[in-house]
Amino acid sequence: MKKKLVLFDFDGTITTKDTLVEFLIYYKGALRFWWGMLLLSPVLILFLLRLIPNWKGKEMVLKHFLGDEDLAVFNRHCENFSERILPRLIRPGALRAIHAYMEEGAMVAVVSASAENWVSPWCVKQGLICIATQLEVTDGKITGNLCGPNCYGPEKVKRIEKQFLLSEYDEIIAYGDSSGDKEMFSVASKQHFKPFRSETI
Repeated sequence: MKKKLVLFDFDGTITTKDTLVEFLIYYKGALRFWWGMLLLSPVLILFLLRLIPNWKGKEMVLKHFLGDEDLAVFNRHCENFSERILPRLIRPGALRAIHAYMEEGAMVAVVSASAENWVSPWCVKQGLICIATQLEVTDGKITGNLCGPNCYGPEKVKRIEKQFLLSEYDEIIAYGDSSGDKEMFSVASKQHFKPFRSETI
């Protein structure tokens, strides 16, 4: 039997929405979230104009909403978000595909730019490997900085290669929905771009 590795992007591929946004709304409430986004609008404009890199814009958002948050409290909210909110954001077709690959014995991993704090609990429940962005913690508090590079673009491949010896696999399949998955697609023998968008949610 062929040894198969299947790589899934998370936000927009497995989910219908960006989970960073959905988590911040859940964690801070809609009013505080949208007020915060208004305050951060100059940063968002710079990001949209590509005048600051992806990771820098993300850190500014994280520092505003999560800076100095207690890690234990934060992780409890992440677990609750994973149990209560994430299931309604999951594309049924993506979940069916994941289960089908697992049933045939494939190694399946989620590779996400979102924080592993809320992606990992969902992955653990599904029996998936989680490769995601890590948040910096100092003295039990979230700083708002990233711990290492944002798991996006070329960094996705670096993290995949750190986790797996790709030459061991006869087939590598990748699922994604954005330019941030281009490099991940380059290591795959089969690529699926936005494959679950046509289904009715």
